[in-house]
Amino acid sequence: MPCTRPPYGDVIEGRFISLEPLTRQLVPELFAVIGHPEVFAGGYGGGPAAYRDTLEGFAEFAESYYAWDAANVHAVRLVGGQHDGLLVGTSTLGDFDLSLGYAHLGWTAYDPRVWGTAVNAEAKLLILGSAFDNGFERVKIQADVLNTRSRSAIAKLGATFEGVARHDMRRADGEWRDSAIFSILSDEWPTVRQGLERRIERQGEQPVELVSATQ
Repeated sequence: MPCTRPPYGDVIEGRFISLEPLTRQLVPELFAVIGHPEVFAGGYGGGPAAYRDTLEGFAEFAESYYAWDAANVHAVRLVGGQHDGLLVGTSTLGDFDLSLGYAHLGWTAYDPRVWGTAVNAEAKLLILGSAFDNGFERVKIQADVLNTRSRSAIAKLGATFEGVARHDMRRADGEWRDSAIFSILSDEWPTVRQGLERRIERQGEQPVELVSATQ
């Protein structure tokens, strides 16, 4: 099928999470859950120097960091349980090249209290499914080479490691960043999807609960 841009404005319902468009009105909610030093420590947003400890500072960061009008920028909410409806993070499908069927899945951060739960696996399942269902051929996923947590998580998805792009962007402190590049192709998606579905099944029937308190 021809490649088309995934539709904007859709709410995508999953088993343990739902995705909705991230709007500027949701920035205070997002700050409450990802506005923590440990989220930025691994390289999110440009690394520790990008961290802002006030809502005003975070809002300024968010305004320039998220591609509000040029990408599918998602807010991630929990479904079910005592935290039903709680916003717990964000992820984006962007950098579209429709002629090549290319997209980039990234700009992802979650409340540390849902790290290690089914949240990331289901978010990837829903977003990647949106891309490949709309005819995309290749989805890139990348991480700062220093972010071992993110690199491990990407590899665990079943994405293929392509190599390291050296000095491909600046970190927030002005230093050069090297990026570890991974990708998933359309013919690899069924296998990747099955792996994600198995991981989500391990959650069982219980809704995702917050596993620890943020600092």
